[in-house]
Amino acid sequence: MSEQFDVVVIGGGPAGYPAAIRAAQNKLKVACVDEWRNADGRHAFGGTCLNAGCIPSKALLESTELLHRAQHEFASHGITTSAVGFDLAAMQKRRATIVKTMTGGILALFKSSGVVPVEGHGRLLAGNQVEVTGFDGSKRLLAAKDVVLASGSVPVRLGAVPHDGRAICDSWNALEFDAVPKRLGIIGAGVIGLELGSVWRRLGSEVTMIEALDQFLPMADQAVSKEALRHFKKAGLDIKLGAKVLRATVANDAVDIVYATAAGEQTLQVDKLVVAVGRRPHTEGLLADDAGVALDERGFIRVDEHCRTAVPHVWAVGDVVRGPMLAHKGKEEGVMVADLIAGRFGEVNYKVIPSVIYTAPEIAWVGQTEEQVKAGGRPYKVGSFPFAASGRARAMEAASGFAKIVAAADDDEILGVHVIGPMAGELIAEAVLAMEYAASTEDLQRTIHAHPTLSEALHEAALAADKRAIDSINR
Repeated sequence: MSEQFDVVVIGGGPAGYPAAIRAAQNKLKVACVDEWRNADGRHAFGGTCLNAGCIPSKALLESTELLHRAQHEFASHGITTSAVGFDLAAMQKRRATIVKTMTGGILALFKSSGVVPVEGHGRLLAGNQVEVTGFDGSKRLLAAKDVVLASGSVPVRLGAVPHDGRAICDSWNALEFDAVPKRLGIIGAGVIGLELGSVWRRLGSEVTMIEALDQFLPMADQAVSKEALRHFKKAGLDIKLGAKVLRATVANDAVDIVYATAAGEQTLQVDKLVVAVGRRPHTEGLLADDAGVALDERGFIRVDEHCRTAVPHVWAVGDVVRGPMLAHKGKEEGVMVADLIAGRFGEVNYKVIPSVIYTAPEIAWVGQTEEQVKAGGRPYKVGSFPFAASGRARAMEAASGFAKIVAAADDDEILGVHVIGPMAGELIAEAVLAMEYAASTEDLQRTIHAHPTLSEALHEAALAADKRAIDSINR
């Protein structure tokens, strides 16, 4: 006998749990099924983001950034200290506490909104039924008018690099090291690799990053990529581009790596190796043979622009569908779907999804890069403002980087905004809002920004697009 719901959500990560909460806010009877278990075997809602990704990585990035500032920056402020050290165990305990608080908060949100939490593996059957296999092997059958698939993603593994979770690790393992590796290798110089590399480099690791692509951060504006590469190398990250790992073997408590470059085969020995080459949709065991939901050639669930699958009343959101694998993108998809199920209006503007890399300096962008606009053939103009000319950035001892705006030359519409520098992830929100309302650079130019603030960089970049900047040289 099945338990009846209006909506069943499979997955309790940043796409699934907001979908469940919004559906409950819409007066629907909702269950959220989730199978995540941490290293201690205990279940926790929140998926990869809260348990093993966004939140724990930001906790360690913040801790290690404070350590770096104390060691290398305080003196320039006139602050003298004795030798500054760190307690990795305490640092990791803080990370774990933050994660536990955040994941526990989801259960509190479920309780207040009326969502029924269900622990176990959810599998979609024909007829919009969901079979739940508990951690003890027990079976439970749920039925709903609408089912939302939000099963997330998992790290990509490399066949030539056998993962053991100790010497050869994924990003989750790398967040829980209990000692600082003297030599750390990272395969992949993307967002995850750069953040992990930054954490362990600040704690003393010799970090070597091996990236198969010849171009650094190809998804970012190339002016930003060039600036970022310069800073990361200066910070001590050894980034090898155009380098493809051929194999890796563990012997004598070390990892021997063989990789190929244009110059031929190269070797590298490290104490730990992290594979951070991306993530893939997690659909193992999600769909029964007769469920009717189709996957594309890359393993993503096929959906339309409103996240509908080809099966009536079955939806899919987050990392398991097309588009950037970003928590905030999945969250908005989950909310959109829950509103559409309830007969309300729902939409996600995929053109204005921001991206952030939480390194130092931070990197953030939204919309098109200059290269993309140029390739599209639309006449455009560019405005840029260096943080070196920002009084607030100077006062913060964080005057690296710049803000850049790409706008249409004909109607002045803002097409893309790119920031590398202090608090870039916060500054990009203004750009997202501006683009959501189809703002022009003139709109930003005529918007008063408080002084002295970092946000003035966007104001000046907008002015610079028309060669009318006040606090920097117009070029």
